[in-house]
Amino acid sequence: MNAIYLDILGFILATAVIVATGSRLSKYGDMMADMLGWGKMFMGIILLASVTSMPELMNGISAVVFLDAPDLAVGDIVGSCAFNILIISIMDLFYDHKKPLTSVAQTGHVIAASFGIMLLSLVAFAILMPDIFGTILWIGEFSLLFLLFYIIAIRVIFSYDKKESHHPEERKNTCTLTLKQVVGRFTMNAIVLMAAAMLLPYFGENLAEASGMGQSFFGTLFIAASTSLPEVVVSIAAIRMGTIDLAIGNVFGSNIFNIAILAIDDILYTKGPILQFTSPNHIIPVLGTIIITAIGIIGIVFKEEKKWKLAIDTALIALVYVLMMILLYHIKD
Repeated sequence: MNAIYLDILGFILATAVIVATGSRLSKYGDMMADMLGWGKMFMGIILLASVTSMPELMNGISAVVFLDAPDLAVGDIVGSCAFNILIISIMDLFYDHKKPLTSVAQTGHVIAASFGIMLLSLVAFAILMPDIFGTILWIGEFSLLFLLFYIIAIRVIFSYDKKESHHPEERKNTCTLTLKQVVGRFTMNAIVLMAAAMLLPYFGENLAEASGMGQSFFGTLFIAASTSLPEVVVSIAAIRMGTIDLAIGNVFGSNIFNIAILAIDDILYTKGPILQFTSPNHIIPVLGTIIITAIGIIGIVFKEEKKWKLAIDTALIALVYVLMMILLYHIKD
């Protein structure tokens, strides 16, 4: 029993460190982007997304290399993708204006969201038919497709941001630190965050076994939620600063980056294609995330003018997420 309490305490402490360092890491990333003159949408999709997805990266490496727990690695990735879209609902709840959050977002976010749907669709194919893409050595060829689509997505988003030369959310740079100082603090927080993220799968696997909830459910819900907390912190802070496109770009960009992390996990898992060694139940959060991402796209394009607490699109996102978690729990491995 004492061991369980230690695992719970360790899990909570590691999560707290991720939240604290993740928010500071993103703050310094924001400063770097301001110094470099990047647009807010591009910064959120590329820079902040890669920064706040570091816990998923380190969690996956730890799970497949040290713990031989591929279900935790995959569950964290697909669960984080689902939780990231749920963040849009959380942000809409905190958004001060009467207008829905998605009604004031750049339509260009649809590009990143659409690439997220394409990548998740490839993941769904790989889960349902893990042999369909073949292998190179022990690596599933689906991983090469994930990386290829990720590179294409980054190129398209960069080209779009360059074409859209105006950045209405730009603010004056009031930072008193030099670029060298910002990079140094950014790096230090990154090291602390990665160390904490490495511990999550260790505590998570023990808690999954003790709870009887199964690795796929526990990884999808609890570990995914904790490793997505930097996105929550950054996004809510961005909403309060008024940088809407930074916040939404971070959400959709993180999902694209997460699928690239899944490819890295597969490369490091030397027993074979990682999705051949994981529960098929992961298809539930994958398909659910495709649905809620599509709902988010509709909200951004349609731009509803009114809301009550939550807009219709963000309320539907929250509802589908809850139903998805209930379904996953009832068929847990």
